[in-house]
Amino acid sequence: RSEVHSMLERFGADISKAMQAKKKRLELLTKTSMKESQLKVEQLWNNAHTHRKKMTQQYSQKVTSALQEWETEAQRAAEQEETLNNLFRQHQKVLQQLRAARDQKLKSVQELYELFVKDIEDLEKSQEAFLQGAQQELKKEMTLLQKKILMDMQQQQMADVRKSIHSMLF
Repeated sequence: RSEVHSMLERFGADISKAMQAKKKRLELLTKTSMKESQLKVEQLWNNAHTHRKKMTQQYSQKVTSALQEWETEAQRAAEQEETLNNLFRQHQKVLQQLRAARDQKLKSVQELYELFVKDIEDLEKSQEAFLQGAQQELKKEMTLLQKKILMDMQQQQMADVRKSIHSMLF
């Protein structure tokens, strides 16, 4: 009876040790997975920030250039109006062309702005889709990790049971 009792105690101690080892391994795997996930998310945010900053700078330069051109054209038109006030009929065609050019520049600035807004929206949609994909990938990785941990636990338990049975029988 005491021999069976001591065997059961050893068996319990073996199971307790195995559970502690599994707990430590699970904690290590979880910490590693969380660190990798955090690094991926940080890298994604950094890339998005850099890309957004670059796009903003590019559009800002384009808009500034277009506005400067528009302002130059507007100043030139005002000077022409003052200079050519007496010759209105002869220069009416030139003035209309300058106004059309000014309107075209303003229209191009508006188109640039609309394109910028569209590109920002597309970028946000793309980033959102990428994040969702990353989340799906992380979920898959977590599922695979859970399955691997369960398989490891089952294999270890089977080995422990075999070992315990073997020690009981021999």
